[in-house]
Order: sequence, then structure tokens, then C-alpha cells
Amino acid sequence: MEPLFLAWSYFRRRRFQLCADLCTQILEKSPCDQEPDPALPVSQAAWILKAQALSEMVYVDEIDRDQDGVAEMMLDENAIAQVPRPGTSLKLPGSNQTGGPSPAVRPLTQAGRPITGCLRSSTQSGRPGTLEQAIRMPRTAYTARPIASSSGRFVRLGTASMLTTPDGPFINLSRLNLTKYAQKPKLAKALFEYIFYHENDVKTALDLAALSTEHSQYKDWWWKVQLGKCYHRLRLYREAEKQFKSALKEQEMVDTFLYLAKVYISLDQPVTAINLFKQGLNKFPGEVTLLYGIARIYEKMNNMSSATEYYKEILKQDNTHVGAIVFIGIDHFYAEQPEVALRFFRRVLQMGVYNCPLFNNLGLCCFYAQQYDMTLTSFERALSLAEDEEEVAAVWYNLGHIAVGVGDMNLAHQCFRLALVSDNSFAEAYNNLAVLEMRRGHVEQAKALLQTASSLIPNLYEPHFNFATISDQIGDLQRSYTAAQKSAAAFPAHMDTQRLIEQLKQHFATL
Repeated sequence: MEPLFLAWSYFRRRRFQLCADLCTQILEKSPCDQEPDPALPVSQAAWILKAQALSEMVYVDEIDRDQDGVAEMMLDENAIAQVPRPGTSLKLPGSNQTGGPSPAVRPLTQAGRPITGCLRSSTQSGRPGTLEQAIRMPRTAYTARPIASSSGRFVRLGTASMLTTPDGPFINLSRLNLTKYAQKPKLAKALFEYIFYHENDVKTALDLAALSTEHSQYKDWWWKVQLGKCYHRLRLYREAEKQFKSALKEQEMVDTFLYLAKVYISLDQPVTAINLFKQGLNKFPGEVTLLYGIARIYEKMNNMSSATEYYKEILKQDNTHVGAIVFIGIDHFYAEQPEVALRFFRRVLQMGVYNCPLFNNLGLCCFYAQQYDMTLTSFERALSLAEDEEEVAAVWYNLGHIAVGVGDMNLAHQCFRLALVSDNSFAEAYNNLAVLEMRRGHVEQAKALLQTASSLIPNLYEPHFNFATISDQIGDLQRSYTAAQKSAAAFPAHMDTQRLIEQLKQHFATL
């Protein structure tokens, strides 16, 4: 078989390493594989194909919102309003209580948002006020330690260029004449993707995109989108906004709407992003990615009623959308409809999803739907499929709740301790273990556990309320009042907290 055709076949079958190796063999027959020879179309095609294969090996979708690390959150120079209007900010979730569920029914994440059932980037942690609070945010996407920087991921991808060939990188960027490549659109596009994704040299990619845009007389929308991507990676959001808007004037594309909405979300302008998505829906009616973007924003703003409407609309357009199915299933579960939620999770299982969180949710739904024969089987399967310590901790935590439900407090105590062994930053497990210790009469140990839980997730109202109750029982009224105030700040509608505060005020009045 002709080698170039075989390499193209490997590329289409996503066997990129074999494709790159075969292209390397083709290029070794030419005198220099650093630059394609215009007189040899085969060499030029192999050069482009190898660049594309290396780019695809480390490709990262730029549309999804990046996970902000400690460096990005603490060194961000973009100022936001300290007291934004309700429903206009994603940075301060406490200001967005329109349609949000009660924390007494549905637990919250560290960011103060209801748990959705889906692990997504940029929603794992809120915006910290101090560096100490930022470092204390341990429960990120896949690790017990805080993310140092979101740019670290791109740096690691950039080092992949040194592993492609034993002699160094495939293309020596310092020797490139970008002006010459900008005049060859086919070569320039492949070269840009290689520089941007594989080498992670955003500045060089930006220079190439600017020269190519100038060569196309500012009429090529694709290059304007690439300029916007470079500006966004460099956190120059207003420049990125100008490029994406200019690209939309030249050619309206779904991806451009998504990139521009990503810029507005980075600027903490969710209402503008929603309006932009709706403009896109006027041009592309029923587009699932645009509907999903609106639903995600409403979900982050705690407007669960509007989010549910859009997720249902997504399922009308695409009944295999896993994110929408899981969200609606979780919504039914916390609305005390475990039988309906079980149907949605079974649907996800039928679609081929086979992982620990799914069986974890199935086990809970089976228990609360009184299908006890499948409960422990689902949790056993979840433990066997767990990929990291956080998933193991979540399974043991839920098993602890089931043990409480059947009245076996010793088993519940062991389950919560096992959850903390797997993840020692599990605030909910600390809180529940403190309640069990209090029932055993271990007051000091319960207080220590509650203080640990409240320091891990300040938005959680249960540790503050439980600590206030214990302090009130042992006569420490001042600490009880302070903890009750924190509980009221986290959950103003909690009646037990309000009653406790009134009792404490009466005690103080009589002193």
C-alpha cells in the first residue's frame, strides 16, 4: 500500500502515533523534514499530516470552561462588584437564590451551589477571599490538593513535543519564517494547530494568526477565531471578544457563539452569555450545545427551575444527552421521587455508561425506592469500579446513610470513618461522624469534628448548627451564639437556627 495513503488511513482511524511514525519515514527520504518542499507535494502532504497527527494526540477542547487554579483566582486583576445584583454573577453564588433548592433538602458544593451529579470543571470550588482559604479548598476535580494553576495542564502538554522524536521537536519554532507560512493558508492552519496545541507556544501562534489574518485581508473568520482563542488563553478577554464578534460578522458558526459565551463567563457576565446563546438559537434552532450552555449557566446561578426547563428541551432534541439525563434524574431524586430518578439512571446505564458514580446513584435510588435487593449490589459494584479515593469516600459515605436508615449506628460509624480514611477533607462525613460521637457521649471529640467540617466548607450550615447546639447544651453560650450566626448566614431560612438564636438572646437578656 502507498505509504501516504496508509498514514492517512491511520489518521482517520485515530491511530495518531502510527500515522506520525509513518509520516516520519516518508519525510526522512527528503533532504530536510523541517520545512515542506514546494516541489514535492508528497513531502508537503506528509508534513501537514504529521503536524495534524501530533496536534490531535494532545488536543484539548477549548470550548469547555477551564478549571481555575489558586494562581488564577488570587492573581486575577479583573474586578467584580462586591455586592452584585441577584442573578447577575457567577462568582458569588450566595447572591443568586432565585429558584434555588433548600440546603436542607439538597446539599451544596464548596462554591455554595447545589450538587448536580456531574463532575465539571470550574464548578468544583468557589472564589476564595484569601490565600489561606484558597489553599484549604482541597476537593477539586481529581485530587485532594488544590490546583496550583490551570496553565499547568497546558505546560505539561507542551512538554510532549520533546518525546515525539529522539532528536528533539518535529518543528523548530525559532527557525520558522512566519511571514512565508502565512502566505500559504493550507500549511498555515496545520502549523497553527501544531504550535497552539502541541508546542503550547501561544505567543508564536498569535503572531502566525495575526499575519495570516492580515494576508487574508481580514475576511477569513477561521483566523479571527484562532486569534480570539490565543487572546483568551492569555486572559486578554476584551481583545478576544472583539475577534469573536468580528468572526460572527463574517460567518455565523456554533463554535464561535460558544467561544464568545466563554469569554463573557470569564468576565462574570452570565446574563450577557445567556442572551448570546439565545441569539445563536435564533440562527441555529434546536442546537443542543447552545441549549446546554444556557442550562449550565442557569444551574450555576442556582436557578434550577429554568435549568430544568432547558435540560428537558435538550432531551427533546437529543434523548441520549448524558448530562441532561443525569441532571433531571438528580432533580427528581431530591424532589423525593426516587422511582422516577431510578428510571433516568437506568437509561444512562443502558446507553453504555459503566462507572462508579452511576452505580453509587443507582444504589441510593434503589434504597429510597425500597428496592432493597439491588441496593448493596449496586454499592458493591460502585466500590469495585472506583478509580480514585474520592469515589471510594463517596460510596462509603452513602453506605453510612443507609446504615443510619436501617438503625445500625455501629455500621454507620465504621462507614463514615472509612470515608474519611479515603478522603480526609470530606466535610459532610466529619459532620455526620460528630453526630454519632455526640450520641455516644463523646462531646469533645464531636466538637473537634464539627470544627474541622466547618473549616473545610464554610457554606455548609449543618456543622455550625450542630456545634451551636452542643455548645448550648454544655453552657458555652457565647460560642453557641457565634456558631448559630454562621449557620444563619449559610442558610437564613433554617427555623431551628432562628429558634436557637432567639433562646440565646433571651439568656443574654436575663444575665
